[in-house]
Amino acid sequence: MAADGLRGLVTNVQRFSLHDGPGIRTTVFLKGCPLRCFWCHNPEDLRPEPELQFFPDRCIGCGACLERCPEGAHLLEEGRHRFLRERCRACGRCVETCGAEALELAGRWWTAPELVRLLVRDWEFYRQSNGGITLSGGEPLMQAGFCLSVLQLAREEGLHTAMETSAHGPWEPLAALLPWLDLVIVDLKLLDRDRHLETTGVPNDAILANAACLGESGVPLIVRTPVVPGVNDTPEDIIAIAEFIRGWPRLIYYELMPLHRLAEGKYRSLGREYRASGLEAPDREPLEALAAAARSVGVAGVRIG
Repeated sequence: MAADGLRGLVTNVQRFSLHDGPGIRTTVFLKGCPLRCFWCHNPEDLRPEPELQFFPDRCIGCGACLERCPEGAHLLEEGRHRFLRERCRACGRCVETCGAEALELAGRWWTAPELVRLLVRDWEFYRQSNGGITLSGGEPLMQAGFCLSVLQLAREEGLHTAMETSAHGPWEPLAALLPWLDLVIVDLKLLDRDRHLETTGVPNDAILANAACLGESGVPLIVRTPVVPGVNDTPEDIIAIAEFIRGWPRLIYYELMPLHRLAEGKYRSLGREYRASGLEAPDREPLEALAAAARSVGVAGVRIG
């Protein structure tokens, strides 16, 4: 039975999601990730603590946040809002006063029962579309105990459960979640250890070991590769991954996900550099060639996201 007192840090509960498993789903984005992929689409999920996002283009300069901030992190200088991030403690009081939505708090604490009560509201949509819920992030394994509680309660409600993971970390927490998961979506970026370390900040030893165990586990799997120019966009890179996953008995499909730059504004709101700003999304034709390369070594279900 799930532990009612266990809390998890969540940045977003995205209803009516269509890309994180079958059917209509609700995707829960958990905060905290051990990887530092420079192209990450969800930078608000990287750090394992609440953070304030400031969108200056939305600010109307009303000054309401100055009165509510106990740390003096907001200033008005010549009618312009200046945010002193080093003073911010992410208490969220300023967010409550910002009618322009220029301030957002990334990260809210939930108990598992609170979250599942929200998730089951769309039960009828899940039922009609063969959908369900997906735990994503960030990296759900960084909050494995909370995820276990959520999955147990979700199963009691009859929900289809899925999780998207980098598979980085010890095997034991991941193995403990498998009995409560109907689907695992695994992100595999590179098989080359040194290049993986260079581009994501971590080696891939644990990732590949855990992925191999998942391939033998009997749990239905989807494998995804974010295709990033200059990182893993060659046929050799994709063939290496395809050969690694070839033969997994419960592999549903292998999906190539082209880089996009929609997260650039989120990096600015967090005061961080967006290191993928000079990259362009790959065109359809080279993606088709990569998909053909994966098929050439015996992976039948290959898709382009």
